[in-house]
Amino acid sequence: MDNAQLERMPIVIGGHVDHGKSTIIGRLLADSGSLPEGKLEQVRATCARNSKPFEYAFLLDALKDEQSQGITIDVARVFFRTPKREYLIIDAPGHIEFLKNMITGASRAEAALLVIDAKEGVQENSRRHGYMLSLLGIHQFAVLVNKMDLVDYSEEVYRRTVQEYTDFLEQIDVRPLAFLPLSGREGENLVGASREMPWYDGPSVIGVLDRFESEALPVDQPLRMPVQGVYKFTAQGDDRRIVAGTVATGTLSVGDQVIFYPSGKQGRIKTIEGFNQQPHSSVTAGVATGFTLEEQVYVTRGELVARSSEPRPHVTTRLRASVFWLGKRPLEPGRDYQIKLGASRTHMRLEAVHRVIDASDLSTREEADKVERHDVAEVTLKLSRAIAFDVNTDLAETSRFVIVDDYEIRGGGIIREALPDQQDWVREKVFLRNAKWEPSNITAEQRANKYNQKAALLLITGSKDADRKTIAKDLEAALFQDGKVVYFLGIGSVLYGVDADIERTRENHDEHIRRLAEVANILLDAGVILIVTAQELTQEDLDLMRTTVDPDRIDVVWVGDHISTDLVCDLHLGEDIPPHKAVEMIERRLQDRGVIFRP
Repeated sequence: MDNAQLERMPIVIGGHVDHGKSTIIGRLLADSGSLPEGKLEQVRATCARNSKPFEYAFLLDALKDEQSQGITIDVARVFFRTPKREYLIIDAPGHIEFLKNMITGASRAEAALLVIDAKEGVQENSRRHGYMLSLLGIHQFAVLVNKMDLVDYSEEVYRRTVQEYTDFLEQIDVRPLAFLPLSGREGENLVGASREMPWYDGPSVIGVLDRFESEALPVDQPLRMPVQGVYKFTAQGDDRRIVAGTVATGTLSVGDQVIFYPSGKQGRIKTIEGFNQQPHSSVTAGVATGFTLEEQVYVTRGELVARSSEPRPHVTTRLRASVFWLGKRPLEPGRDYQIKLGASRTHMRLEAVHRVIDASDLSTREEADKVERHDVAEVTLKLSRAIAFDVNTDLAETSRFVIVDDYEIRGGGIIREALPDQQDWVREKVFLRNAKWEPSNITAEQRANKYNQKAALLLITGSKDADRKTIAKDLEAALFQDGKVVYFLGIGSVLYGVDADIERTRENHDEHIRRLAEVANILLDAGVILIVTAQELTQEDLDLMRTTVDPDRIDVVWVGDHISTDLVCDLHLGEDIPPHKAVEMIERRLQDRGVIFRP
């Protein structure tokens, strides 16, 4: 078979620090003939000149920049091939790298190798990495008992290590494809049978790799495609608006009626596009692609595409998940984090900890208020806006997420259950509205170009005595003077107009907010900058409006020295700020957001 036609299998290699992962990888490269010609001799000569003993692990450092010599290696990935297939081995030098590679999906592993030092035995990281495999659903893996040369190739030591690790894995219902003894440094049992261990009659490392079965692409599952971006073309009369992403599961075909979640907007696939390619009639899981719609539908990055005739994903702001935490600071309530699932990214907080598991010894704590480093926990997470996802038992590909703290990935996990939130009742109304929506022939882009602005909803709220209306009306006048299409809407205009049929009671409060949001949604569709004033809006009010209106179009301003509700605002204006200065600050905010352009 020509090398270009070899299938490729990504495999992660993990284990405790200094148990010999790099030596095994380097020796596999050398003994499988995957090194550039003369590279092994060059590294040996360099070691001799520096009076250093040669180690196969040095090959990884020596090859990092050798992209042009037929091999691609960076700090975590290396290719090598056997007659059967090409392998992409993802080294996991630490927990963070393991997490990034295993959950983000950038290099989704189909199988794994776990390395244990025969002399040191099973260590904490050995158990933690085994637990992570079970959590992430990687069912194909082999355990490599390395450095057998340091224990005189003792069958007894090997059997003892196998038994200890098997006892641990059985507790988490994990069964490896094979255990095998080897010596990475001496090359015993890597590519062929070991002369030093005649008592072992199983496969070599190469043999067990070739026993792994490639995962079938999930083409028979419901369609899921995270939206990575939306691209508009204008050159030479090209008016296509292409929704781009990679099909995670299922099949996407021309003519499919699709729904975007969490917005609930719908459209029919008109064309399937590819860069420098002829149009396709369909694409399947694993393919990066783009498509156009017969209707003009405004969607954004982070939405999840599903076929209307298939089971839909879950949409909520609350979810129950299994997480493992690697940050130095614990995962704890009261702190803001970011959750990233597919192409969606939003703020989140830890709502509750139900159970904490020590991944190294499987001990559990039922009473806990935070998740410490290296712990695994069953938790409830509360998100600042709804996202679309599946639970792990239904579709694993769209259930995995990572947690970002201080711009770094600190944890991750899988979603076990979608939990109800306070917006469930209105979300169903929005789905129905978007299904029945009658779009104009004038697109959002055409309105934005004509008006020289983007549609936006500006909520100006604050305490009872704050001068919200003066700021709102002065802002309206300033924007109008600049030629913007802008409208001020006081809450009273809604309460005694659209809401005239319902009483102003606490029981009707949410319905008042829903109707206000629906009015706002119509005006935003018309391309207007809408300014709304209301007294002491709460976070629950904002969450309801974000369910009804595209959250990216909403900005919240609090007027007053003290924020008297739980609302998280975008701009806080103290009472000592004069109205003209407040207007300038809000205008700068709108400029920074790209709603209006700088003069």
